[in-house]
Amino acid sequence: MKGFILTRQWRDTATGIQLDLWLATPGGPVQLLVPHQQAVFFLRATDSHQLHSFFSRFPTMTYKSVPLKNTHGEAVIACYCQTQRQARELLGLLAAQEIVVWEQDIKPVERFLMERFITASLDYDDAALVSGHKSFARVVTDRVKVCEYQPQLSMVSLDIETSLDAKQLYSIAIYNQDTAMVFMVDSQQQLGADVITDEGITLISCSSEKYCLQLFMAHLQSIDPDIIIGWHVVQFDLWVLEQLCRHWQLQFTIGRDEQLVHWRDDNQHPERRYAHVPGRVVLDGIELLRTAFYNFDSFSLQFVATALLGESKLLAQDNRAEAITDLFVNDKPALAKYNLQDCKLVWAIFTKTKLLDFAIERSRLTGMAMDRMGASVASFDYAYLPRLHRAGYVAPNLGELQSDVVSPGGYVMRSKPGLYRDVLVLDFKSLYPSIIRTFNIDPYAFWFAQHQVLPESARIEGYNGAYFSREYAILPAIITELWQARDRAKVENNKPLSQAIKIIMNSFYGVLGSPGCRFFDPRVCSSITLRGHDIIQRSRDWITQQGYDVIYGDTDSLFVWLRHADKKLNAQQIGQRLAQGLNAWWRQILQDKLAITSALEIEFETHYRHFLMPTIRGSSEGSKKRYAGIVAKQMGDDWEEHLVFKGLETVRTDWTELAKQFQQVLYYNVFKQQPYKAYICTTVADLLVGKLDAKLVYKKRLRRHLKDYHKNTPPHVKAARRWVDSTGQSLGRGDSISYVVTLGGPEPIDCRVSNIDYQHYIDKQLKPIANSILGFVGEDFNRIVDQQMVLL
Repeated sequence: MKGFILTRQWRDTATGIQLDLWLATPGGPVQLLVPHQQAVFFLRATDSHQLHSFFSRFPTMTYKSVPLKNTHGEAVIACYCQTQRQARELLGLLAAQEIVVWEQDIKPVERFLMERFITASLDYDDAALVSGHKSFARVVTDRVKVCEYQPQLSMVSLDIETSLDAKQLYSIAIYNQDTAMVFMVDSQQQLGADVITDEGITLISCSSEKYCLQLFMAHLQSIDPDIIIGWHVVQFDLWVLEQLCRHWQLQFTIGRDEQLVHWRDDNQHPERRYAHVPGRVVLDGIELLRTAFYNFDSFSLQFVATALLGESKLLAQDNRAEAITDLFVNDKPALAKYNLQDCKLVWAIFTKTKLLDFAIERSRLTGMAMDRMGASVASFDYAYLPRLHRAGYVAPNLGELQSDVVSPGGYVMRSKPGLYRDVLVLDFKSLYPSIIRTFNIDPYAFWFAQHQVLPESARIEGYNGAYFSREYAILPAIITELWQARDRAKVENNKPLSQAIKIIMNSFYGVLGSPGCRFFDPRVCSSITLRGHDIIQRSRDWITQQGYDVIYGDTDSLFVWLRHADKKLNAQQIGQRLAQGLNAWWRQILQDKLAITSALEIEFETHYRHFLMPTIRGSSEGSKKRYAGIVAKQMGDDWEEHLVFKGLETVRTDWTELAKQFQQVLYYNVFKQQPYKAYICTTVADLLVGKLDAKLVYKKRLRRHLKDYHKNTPPHVKAARRWVDSTGQSLGRGDSISYVVTLGGPEPIDCRVSNIDYQHYIDKQLKPIANSILGFVGEDFNRIVDQQMVLL
């Protein structure tokens, strides 16, 4: 039988460690129990005698020789403990004797799956069916293997409404293609619940909070979804429901088989927590969008729904909490519609962006649980460790591979500031992964070259004294498989899979270059970045030899100015010709010089008809990672132009709407040589008479708790403290504050008492933006504005 892993746990039992896997299968949910597992770790073979003294204390402990060695080439043995508790106690004793062990941090369930190359889909022996349940089956077996299986998962969207302090429950809404239901607390009900169906909504009015919670949990069990989705659903909705259940002395049993939700706090961020719901996956729309590299000025449901769907919540942003309470008291059917609308918006966002498909594909690729966001290091370990073991090594401990070598970041060229016509961007496709493939850069290939006496012809030189085996490597093969899988996904138009592969593949260098990764070795990661430096610089030189100017380069991209372009060719043709020529040149160079096959692939990415490379503010030196331009794209027989900003005010969330609009219009007019002075003066005049007040709002997130700001107090912190003092409410780390700058300083928009400081917005918003481009056309913001004032 085939199944897809929804959740995974382990626990110690009297007969060993038992793994608990909940699966989605073609026949319905299955609880797969894998008994009699052991905790495993490794230590030097020369330290094996130290274990003899512990046999009387741990009679079930065993150890044996294995064909593995550590990164120093020393033979190791494997130690097996019946339970994790036993393993932890033994590890403490070994640490007291300063005996080094390896891989003690690998959880039993992760080791069991990864060593079988199981990521998310598996094939299991269902002959050991021990019990049947009306909604799921329970199977006990350790006979499982990897397989290909694409699940069809059921999903429900959840949202709750409460009082402002979240201590009083108003309603709970759930929604999917078959269900539109709201459980509403209504003290007017004498007993039980009253069901009203209206406009496709089933409103269940419950006589008490306790009964509302009970009915909701019972109904969720009857729907039995694989996936629960929501917006801030773990940190707010589920956590509040958990607290309410505790208050009413109820068990929060929304897991399959009516199991409890298990909570885990984040040690680094105490206000953040994680929920494990046995048999169900909880996916938060905010976190999943960020993982899929969606960017929005705000991740509020209102903002994202408007941006993606053109739809909105049913209540305005201002005073929403008060409006919700008013509806709860006076118009419960309207509150039900509002509550359900939030569920529908989340459902529509997941549908439009295919977030569930992305989460499935990401889990199938990495072996990470669907609800585990980020986890790049853990994903790398999951893919690398089983292959490393088969190559004869155990994984190093965190920090073991440190050295005095410093690995630099990506190469960024000094830019040539100016206003340009016809600039092409040539971009290396996944440069760092392609370098890993081309030059066989890999931790195992490095260790192998260290521990074996290899002739020069059998190794490839890296940087900082590193050499890599030509024949023996792990990571290049993994990347090649992913690369080919992404090409297939593109052909099949499987965008969620393609995006998931791209994110994972590009994370590999980040992992190797992170001190938080057990495989971090500056000699290895510097062999990637320094090779990138060399490739970018030599590519620039080749392009220059073709008669073109390279005005900027950034990690994996080159910006080419067509000042002396062949008038017989258009920019698109030149871009394609340069990309093809550069690819051919690298293939020839690498084959001739190093006898290796190039996996480098440069693409013609963008043609800017107009382009600005600004200076660093207050300097004549060209900036880095900041530019703007007008891109031309062919749409059928026509050409479509649009503005692109990189690193400038328009794409920064901490600048006002006034600044963003001003920059877009001003830049476009300068690029297209259209009148711009009148626009500058009109904007300043409208600002001074209050016509633009609605666009003067700053919005910024608190990176720390308010009490933790001591030496420096940024404007948004001052505004936040004023808001807290005025409203009596609280703001925490991660919350946002909206404010304007007044003659009395920064003030929250809904508690403003002073007049707006318009000169601040002229000096700090309009002027810097204007002068970043006006200097290239011989103009100055103050001169333009002063001339206009003289005319007035």
